[in-house]
Amino acid sequence: MFIKTKIFGDVEISDDKILTFEDGIIGFPDLKHFTLIHDEEKGKDAGIRYFQSIEEPAFAMPVMNPLMVCEDYNPQVSEEFLSSLGNISDENIVVLVTVTVPTDLTKMTVNLQGPIIINSDEKKGAQIIVEGNDYPVKFPIYEILKSRKEGE
Repeated sequence: MFIKTKIFGDVEISDDKILTFEDGIIGFPDLKHFTLIHDEEKGKDAGIRYFQSIEEPAFAMPVMNPLMVCEDYNPQVSEEFLSSLGNISDENIVVLVTVTVPTDLTKMTVNLQGPIIINSDEKKGAQIIVEGNDYPVKFPIYEILKSRKEGE
């Protein structure tokens, strides 16, 4: 299928790349189908990908693997929640966090308190709120990314 996107224009997406979020995501309960898109020039390992709505072309959130900026990230998620996504294992779980990219890049943050969890085998996902104060909503990442890039 072809989808229209605000950032990437018309993009062809195969059906097996569509992720279903039965309850939508936080703040957008009516958006239930998404795909992950990356900048072809930077490749899949560039870090930031886009969580693109299938229903709403203008909705695309930058996301990334939280382990890139918080190596000990390990939020506690209830088994009841995980079971709603199907049979989750270390091999099929994908955890992403949303990235806020303001005009001043030095103020770039990720939301460690509201991760997106995906069962890549069953193409099901959900966004949750992590209990407690262990993970902030606005975790600064500019200096972390800068030092990683300089270390390459």
